[in-house]
Amino acid sequence: MSARERVLALPIWSGPVDPVPLDGGITNVNFSVQDGARRVVVRVGADIPVHQVMRFNELAASRAAHAAGISPEVIYHEPGILVLGWIEGRSMHAADVVAPGMLERLVPLIRRCHREVPRHLRGPSLVFWVFHVIRDYAATLREGASRHLPLLPGLLAEAERLEAATGPIDLVFGHNDLLPANLMQGADRLWLIDWDYAGWNSPLFDLGGLAANNGLTHVQEHWLLEAYFDRPATPDLFHRYHAMKAAAALREALWSMVSELHSDLPVNFAAYTETTLAAWRAALDEFTQS
Repeated sequence: MSARERVLALPIWSGPVDPVPLDGGITNVNFSVQDGARRVVVRVGADIPVHQVMRFNELAASRAAHAAGISPEVIYHEPGILVLGWIEGRSMHAADVVAPGMLERLVPLIRRCHREVPRHLRGPSLVFWVFHVIRDYAATLREGASRHLPLLPGLLAEAERLEAATGPIDLVFGHNDLLPANLMQGADRLWLIDWDYAGWNSPLFDLGGLAANNGLTHVQEHWLLEAYFDRPATPDLFHRYHAMKAAAALREALWSMVSELHSDLPVNFAAYTETTLAAWRAALDEFTQS
């Protein structure tokens, strides 16, 4: 059964519907569905063990994020299907994130994710430790005889250096995938969507991921750290932050390499790998200089 056929077969529709594919999904297939006066988004996707994406975790995080007021309502779910309320707005681009005044709006959103979502979370919950993810991706690439095998020893050695530099962490509930497409701008508010990789983590990973994925300037990064922690950013904090930012960039590059082997979605992952490797090298240089 195709993804569209699965959507048509859902038992929640009040009458005939015509699912319309949505662009942007790279771990699932998304549809917009108008059902009478109600419009919803249907996400179709099974567990993805090679990416440590488990849909029970996505569901729990989505429900908790809605209860915290930062994500749309979960309307229906079944294995491989998640139906969410429609948001009137648009996905952001990196240019939106770095625009004047936007970080001032994003910091409270990230704080609510880290501090308020856990208050509503139910059931088992995952940890997202980027250095474990990096090591696991490397093993998957070896098993799949990836074309990137020659790069792995150097990448893993750098990852060990970054993990040591990170040091002890504060533990929060992270979104862990702050790509601009997962930030939505409504008429009068911001939303955070797509909780595939949600889990307990250091706040520095989300902050570093936001910077790496959206091209924040050094001045913006300095402001981001001081605004989030509400205190002056010390050299030690900057060093640990740059370690996590580099790890976030490396994880994104390895994610793309694994997707080259295992994804069936019509995405040019080879090109994305080259883009993310360039971002990784830039972030590593920043860490080295910090």
